[in-house]
Amino acid sequence: MNSARISYLCVALCGVLTLSAEASDKKIVFLAGAPSHGPGQHEHRAGCLLLQSCLTNVPGVTSVVVSNGWPDDESVFQDAAAIVVYCDGGKGHTLLQGDRLKTIGRLMDKGVGLACLHYGVEPTRELGQKEFIDWIGGCFEIHWSVNPTWIADIQSLPDHPVTRGVKPFALRDEWYFHMRFRENMTGVTPLLSAVPPPGTIKRDDGPHSNNPAVRDEVERGLAQHLAWAAERPNGGRGFGFTGGHYHANWGNDDARKLVLNAILWIAHLDVPPNGVISTVTEEQLSANLDAK
Repeated sequence: MNSARISYLCVALCGVLTLSAEASDKKIVFLAGAPSHGPGQHEHRAGCLLLQSCLTNVPGVTSVVVSNGWPDDESVFQDAAAIVVYCDGGKGHTLLQGDRLKTIGRLMDKGVGLACLHYGVEPTRELGQKEFIDWIGGCFEIHWSVNPTWIADIQSLPDHPVTRGVKPFALRDEWYFHMRFRENMTGVTPLLSAVPPPGTIKRDDGPHSNNPAVRDEVERGLAQHLAWAAERPNGGRGFGFTGGHYHANWGNDDARKLVLNAILWIAHLDVPPNGVISTVTEEQLSANLDAK
Protein backbone atom coordinates (compact mmCIF):
# COMPACT_ATOMS: atom_id res chain seq x y z
CA MET A 1 0.00 0.00 0.00
CA ASN A 2 1.49 3.34 -1.02
CA SER A 3 2.12 6.21 1.41
CA ALA A 4 -0.67 8.36 -0.06
CA ARG A 5 -3.20 5.59 0.55
CA ILE A 6 -1.95 5.13 4.14
CA SER A 7 -2.20 8.87 4.80
CA TYR A 8 -5.77 8.94 3.44
CA LEU A 9 -6.81 6.06 5.69
CA CYS A 10 -5.22 7.69 8.75
CA VAL A 11 -7.04 10.95 8.09
CA ALA A 12 -10.32 9.12 7.56
CA LEU A 13 -9.86 7.05 10.71
CA CYS A 14 -8.98 10.09 12.80
CA GLY A 15 -12.08 11.80 11.49
CA VAL A 16 -14.24 8.85 12.53
CA LEU A 17 -12.68 8.81 16.00
CA THR A 18 -13.26 12.55 16.38
CA LEU A 19 -16.89 12.24 15.35
CA SER A 20 -17.37 9.33 17.75
CA ALA A 21 -15.90 11.32 20.63
CA GLU A 22 -18.16 14.28 19.88
CA ALA A 23 -21.18 12.03 19.50
CA SER A 24 -20.50 10.51 22.91
CA ASP A 25 -20.48 13.88 24.71
CA LYS A 26 -23.20 14.29 27.33
CA LYS A 27 -25.46 17.25 26.57
CA ILE A 28 -26.54 19.53 29.41
CA VAL A 29 -29.49 21.87 28.83
CA PHE A 30 -29.73 24.84 31.20
CA LEU A 31 -33.18 26.44 31.50
CA ALA A 32 -32.58 29.97 32.81
CA GLY A 33 -35.72 31.73 34.02
CA ALA A 34 -36.75 35.28 33.20
CA PRO A 35 -35.37 38.27 35.16
CA SER A 36 -36.57 38.38 38.75
CA HIS A 37 -35.96 40.16 42.07
CA GLY A 38 -33.42 42.92 42.57
CA PRO A 39 -29.91 43.32 41.16
CA GLY A 40 -27.63 40.44 42.09
CA GLN A 41 -30.53 38.21 43.12
CA HIS A 42 -32.16 35.41 41.12
CA GLU A 43 -29.71 36.04 38.29
CA HIS A 44 -30.87 32.94 36.47
CA ARG A 45 -29.28 33.61 33.10
CA ALA A 46 -25.98 34.91 34.48
CA GLY A 47 -25.83 31.99 36.90
CA CYS A 48 -26.44 29.41 34.18
CA LEU A 49 -23.89 31.01 31.87
CA LEU A 50 -21.35 31.03 34.70
CA LEU A 51 -21.91 27.36 35.49
CA GLN A 52 -21.75 26.56 31.79
CA SER A 53 -18.38 28.34 31.52
CA CYS A 54 -17.07 26.25 34.41
CA LEU A 55 -17.91 23.09 32.49
CA THR A 56 -16.26 24.22 29.25
CA ASN A 57 -13.04 22.29 29.80
CA VAL A 58 -14.62 19.20 31.35
CA PRO A 59 -14.12 16.27 28.95
CA GLY A 60 -17.26 14.66 27.59
CA VAL A 61 -19.57 17.62 28.23
CA THR A 62 -21.42 19.89 25.86
CA SER A 63 -24.06 22.37 26.98
CA VAL A 64 -26.57 25.00 25.94
CA VAL A 65 -28.24 27.78 27.94
CA VAL A 66 -31.86 28.63 27.14
CA SER A 67 -32.87 32.12 28.28
CA ASN A 68 -36.28 33.19 29.58
CA GLY A 69 -37.17 29.76 30.83
CA TRP A 70 -38.22 27.67 27.86
CA PRO A 71 -36.89 27.11 24.34
CA ASP A 72 -38.78 28.30 21.30
CA ASP A 73 -37.65 25.07 19.64
CA GLU A 74 -38.02 22.03 21.90
CA SER A 75 -35.63 20.06 19.71
CA VAL A 76 -32.93 21.47 22.02
CA PHE A 77 -33.88 18.62 24.37
CA GLN A 78 -32.96 16.01 21.78
CA ASP A 79 -30.16 13.80 23.12
CA ALA A 80 -30.04 15.72 26.41
CA ALA A 81 -28.40 13.80 29.24
CA ALA A 82 -29.44 16.29 31.91
CA ILE A 83 -31.53 19.41 32.41
CA VAL A 84 -30.71 22.15 34.93
CA VAL A 85 -33.62 24.40 35.94
CA TYR A 86 -32.84 27.76 37.57
CA CYS A 87 -35.96 29.90 37.66
CA ASP A 88 -38.72 31.35 39.81
CA GLY A 89 -41.12 28.85 41.33
CA GLY A 90 -44.71 28.62 42.45
CA LYS A 91 -47.46 29.14 39.89
CA GLY A 92 -45.02 30.92 37.59
CA HIS A 93 -42.53 28.06 37.53
CA THR A 94 -41.07 27.48 34.08
CA LEU A 95 -42.00 23.79 34.08
CA LEU A 96 -45.62 24.34 35.14
CA GLN A 97 -46.76 26.25 32.06
CA GLY A 98 -48.80 24.56 29.34
CA ASP A 99 -47.79 20.95 28.69
CA ARG A 100 -44.21 21.37 29.84
CA LEU A 101 -44.49 18.92 32.72
CA LYS A 102 -45.48 16.27 30.18
CA THR A 103 -42.53 17.20 27.98
CA ILE A 104 -40.12 16.92 30.89
CA GLY A 105 -41.86 13.76 32.07
CA ARG A 106 -41.12 12.03 28.77
CA LEU A 107 -37.46 12.91 29.22
CA MET A 108 -37.51 11.64 32.80
CA ASP A 109 -38.99 8.36 31.53
CA LYS A 110 -35.89 8.03 29.33
CA GLY A 111 -33.59 8.46 32.35
CA VAL A 112 -32.56 12.07 31.68
CA GLY A 113 -31.17 13.77 34.78
CA LEU A 114 -32.80 16.81 36.37
CA ALA A 115 -31.38 19.46 38.69
CA CYS A 116 -33.44 22.27 40.22
CA LEU A 117 -31.74 25.28 41.79
CA HIS A 118 -33.10 27.69 44.41
CA TYR A 119 -36.70 28.83 43.68
CA GLY A 120 -36.71 26.24 40.91
CA VAL A 121 -37.29 23.57 43.60
CA GLU A 122 -40.79 24.95 44.29
CA PRO A 123 -43.70 23.66 42.21
CA THR A 124 -47.24 23.90 43.61
CA ARG A 125 -49.09 21.29 45.65
CA GLU A 126 -51.67 21.03 42.91
CA LEU A 127 -49.30 20.95 39.97
CA GLY A 128 -45.81 19.51 39.89
CA GLN A 129 -45.24 18.43 43.48
CA LYS A 130 -45.75 14.73 42.84
CA GLU A 131 -43.54 14.89 39.77
CA PHE A 132 -40.77 16.85 41.50
CA ILE A 133 -40.67 14.41 44.40
CA ASP A 134 -40.48 11.55 41.89
CA TRP A 135 -37.88 13.24 39.69
CA ILE A 136 -35.51 14.98 42.13
CA GLY A 137 -36.50 13.42 45.45
CA GLY A 138 -38.00 16.46 47.15
CA CYS A 139 -39.32 19.99 46.77
CA PHE A 140 -40.45 23.12 48.57
CA GLU A 141 -44.01 22.91 49.86
CA ILE A 142 -45.80 26.06 51.05
CA HIS A 143 -46.94 26.09 54.69
CA TRP A 144 -44.34 23.36 55.32
CA SER A 145 -41.01 24.63 53.94
CA VAL A 146 -39.52 28.06 54.69
CA ASN A 147 -37.15 30.51 53.00
CA PRO A 148 -35.21 32.59 55.55
CA THR A 149 -31.84 34.17 54.85
CA TRP A 150 -29.18 32.79 57.17
CA ILE A 151 -25.63 31.51 57.39
CA ALA A 152 -25.61 27.77 56.83
CA ASP A 153 -22.62 26.24 58.58
CA ILE A 154 -21.84 23.06 56.67
CA GLN A 155 -19.58 21.20 59.09
CA SER A 156 -19.36 17.85 57.31
CA LEU A 157 -20.38 16.18 54.07
CA PRO A 158 -21.29 12.58 53.24
CA ASP A 159 -19.25 10.34 50.98
CA HIS A 160 -20.92 10.70 47.59
CA PRO A 161 -19.69 11.47 44.04
CA VAL A 162 -21.36 14.90 44.25
CA THR A 163 -19.34 15.85 47.34
CA ARG A 164 -15.93 14.96 45.90
CA GLY A 165 -13.45 17.73 46.63
CA VAL A 166 -16.05 19.81 48.48
CA LYS A 167 -14.85 21.07 51.86
CA PRO A 168 -17.02 22.21 54.78
CA PHE A 169 -18.03 25.86 54.39
CA ALA A 170 -20.31 28.53 55.84
CA LEU A 171 -22.33 30.73 53.51
CA ARG A 172 -25.07 33.32 53.91
CA ASP A 173 -27.90 32.71 51.48
CA GLU A 174 -31.65 32.33 51.32
CA TRP A 175 -31.39 28.65 52.19
CA TYR A 176 -34.77 26.95 52.03
CA PHE A 177 -35.32 24.11 54.45
CA HIS A 178 -37.86 21.66 55.90
CA MET A 179 -38.44 20.38 52.40
CA ARG A 180 -41.04 17.79 51.42
CA PHE A 181 -39.07 14.65 50.58
CA ARG A 182 -39.98 11.17 49.41
CA GLU A 183 -41.46 9.00 52.12
CA ASN A 184 -38.67 7.53 54.26
CA MET A 185 -36.16 9.41 52.08
CA THR A 186 -36.20 6.46 49.69
CA GLY A 187 -33.43 6.90 47.13
CA VAL A 188 -32.55 10.35 48.52
CA THR A 189 -29.12 11.25 49.90
CA PRO A 190 -28.78 14.54 51.82
CA LEU A 191 -25.62 16.36 50.70
CA LEU A 192 -25.66 19.68 52.55
CA SER A 193 -27.17 19.77 56.02
CA ALA A 194 -27.02 22.42 58.75
CA VAL A 195 -28.79 23.42 61.94
CA PRO A 196 -30.73 26.66 61.39
CA PRO A 197 -30.26 29.29 64.12
CA PRO A 198 -33.22 30.55 66.18
CA GLY A 199 -33.41 33.70 64.06
CA THR A 200 -34.80 31.70 61.14
CA ILE A 201 -38.15 31.22 62.93
CA LYS A 202 -38.78 34.78 64.10
CA ARG A 203 -41.12 35.67 61.24
CA ASP A 204 -44.89 35.37 61.43
CA ASP A 205 -46.50 32.22 60.13
CA GLY A 206 -47.10 32.25 56.38
CA PRO A 207 -46.81 30.16 53.22
CA HIS A 208 -43.02 30.66 53.01
CA SER A 209 -42.04 32.22 56.31
CA ASN A 210 -42.87 30.05 59.31
CA ASN A 211 -45.16 27.31 60.63
CA PRO A 212 -45.54 25.15 63.77
CA ALA A 213 -43.70 22.14 62.31
CA VAL A 214 -40.65 24.23 61.40
CA ARG A 215 -40.61 25.99 64.77
CA ASP A 216 -40.64 22.66 66.56
CA GLU A 217 -37.68 21.28 64.60
CA VAL A 218 -35.57 24.44 64.86
CA GLU A 219 -36.24 24.70 68.59
CA ARG A 220 -35.06 21.09 68.95
CA GLY A 221 -31.90 21.86 66.98
CA LEU A 222 -32.56 19.37 64.19
CA ALA A 223 -30.33 19.55 61.10
CA GLN A 224 -32.10 20.51 57.88
CA HIS A 225 -31.21 19.32 54.39
CA LEU A 226 -30.32 22.10 51.94
CA ALA A 227 -29.10 20.04 48.98
CA TRP A 228 -29.67 16.44 48.05
CA ALA A 229 -29.17 13.79 45.38
CA ALA A 230 -31.85 11.34 44.30
CA GLU A 231 -31.99 8.19 42.23
CA ARG A 232 -35.03 7.00 40.30
CA PRO A 233 -36.01 3.36 39.72
CA ASN A 234 -35.34 3.72 35.97
CA GLY A 235 -31.75 4.84 36.59
CA GLY A 236 -32.47 8.55 36.23
CA ARG A 237 -30.95 10.94 38.74
CA GLY A 238 -32.05 14.17 40.36
CA PHE A 239 -30.51 16.98 42.40
CA GLY A 240 -31.98 19.76 44.49
CA PHE A 241 -30.10 22.83 45.74
CA THR A 242 -31.92 25.43 47.81
CA GLY A 243 -29.21 28.10 47.77
CA GLY A 244 -28.48 30.37 44.84
CA HIS A 245 -30.50 33.46 45.77
CA TYR A 246 -27.44 35.72 45.72
CA HIS A 247 -25.45 35.62 42.50
CA ALA A 248 -22.22 36.50 44.31
CA ASN A 249 -22.39 33.16 46.10
CA TRP A 250 -21.38 31.37 42.90
CA GLY A 251 -17.98 32.76 43.80
CA ASN A 252 -17.81 30.32 46.71
CA ASP A 253 -15.58 27.51 45.44
CA ASP A 254 -17.19 24.76 47.51
CA ALA A 255 -20.84 25.61 46.89
CA ARG A 256 -20.11 25.99 43.17
CA LYS A 257 -18.15 22.74 43.04
CA LEU A 258 -21.02 20.84 44.65
CA VAL A 259 -23.44 22.04 41.96
CA LEU A 260 -20.99 21.38 39.12
CA ASN A 261 -20.30 17.89 40.46
CA ALA A 262 -24.04 17.29 40.67
CA ILE A 263 -24.55 18.28 37.04
CA LEU A 264 -22.00 15.67 35.97
CA TRP A 265 -23.53 13.07 38.26
CA ILE A 266 -27.12 13.48 37.05
CA ALA A 267 -25.79 13.20 33.47
CA HIS A 268 -24.14 9.88 34.37
CA LEU A 269 -20.67 11.30 33.92
CA ASP A 270 -17.81 10.37 36.23
CA VAL A 271 -17.08 13.05 38.82
CA PRO A 272 -13.29 13.59 39.12
CA PRO A 273 -11.71 12.46 42.41
CA ASN A 274 -11.27 16.09 43.49
CA GLY A 275 -14.47 17.31 41.90
CA VAL A 276 -14.85 19.82 39.08
CA ILE A 277 -12.01 22.32 39.38
CA SER A 278 -12.97 25.85 38.38
CA THR A 279 -12.12 29.45 39.18
CA VAL A 280 -14.41 32.43 39.02
CA THR A 281 -13.25 36.05 38.91
CA GLU A 282 -15.08 39.20 39.97
CA GLU A 283 -15.27 40.12 36.31
CA GLN A 284 -17.04 36.85 35.52
CA LEU A 285 -19.47 37.35 38.40
CA SER A 286 -20.33 40.77 37.00
CA ALA A 287 -20.97 39.47 33.49
CA ASN A 288 -24.37 38.80 31.90
CA LEU A 289 -26.40 40.28 34.77
CA ASP A 290 -30.02 41.14 34.00
CA ALA A 291 -30.87 44.82 33.44
CA LYS A 292 -32.86 45.54 36.60
